[in-house]
Amino acid sequence: MTNPAAISSASPASGWSTVLVAGKRCDVFQPATLHPDGYAIIYLHGVHQNRLVDQPVFTAEFARHGLRVIAPLTGRSWWADRICPDFDAHVTAYRHVIDNIVPYVAQQWQVAPTQFALLGTSMGGQGALRLAFKQPSTFPVTVAISPAIDYQIRWKEGDQALALMYPDQESIRQDTATLHVHPLNWPRHLWFCCDPADHRWYESAERLHSKLVALGIPHDYDLETTGGGHRFPYYNLMAPTAMQFIVDRLERERLRVV
Repeated sequence: MTNPAAISSASPASGWSTVLVAGKRCDVFQPATLHPDGYAIIYLHGVHQNRLVDQPVFTAEFARHGLRVIAPLTGRSWWADRICPDFDAHVTAYRHVIDNIVPYVAQQWQVAPTQFALLGTSMGGQGALRLAFKQPSTFPVTVAISPAIDYQIRWKEGDQALALMYPDQESIRQDTATLHVHPLNWPRHLWFCCDPADHRWYESAERLHSKLVALGIPHDYDLETTGGGHRFPYYNLMAPTAMQFIVDRLERERLRVV
């Protein structure tokens, strides 16, 4: 059950504020002028938990398109359906998005799944992909920037949060977005990108693309544009393309005949 309650304002002039959803903190952006169809975004942050409140490029893009945004904060959870002490002792980040954030968006903003998109960067990018592959009817429009898909890499490097969530490297690999792709059921609008200079994560993005091609699953992607590797300079570079994709595909969903 959601229990939204405004608790503070991060920067009223910028449109950002903070709310509690089911007792968990989220950043929320309200543009000065809303998109006429009420489109919105659920944003999933990366492992370093950098907030979009501090990213003027993304804020400007949200404002330009009139997009409301909610960004739950879940620690180093990898957005997995596994208990992460960084986040909560009883609720997984995955269930928090499904059971709390989506209903919050529906109730507070009167927005259905066909009116909101899922967006993530890095850890959040892989989380967005996994959520979309597991729940394509809930997340028909999904965008992942620099998704850290094969995150078993970090378990091998001694990531303490992952060591508390998974017993071994193979159990993580089995939970990656690529292995949750269903050949007969997928998100209708999918776009992801990764900088070729992103040496840690590029190979897994390329592998996901190859699998989707082999299965005949339509998707859009950019694995050629370069601009700083696995950092916000690259995320910022790709933000305008990502936002345009989101708005265009939400419009297709609105006009779609079921």
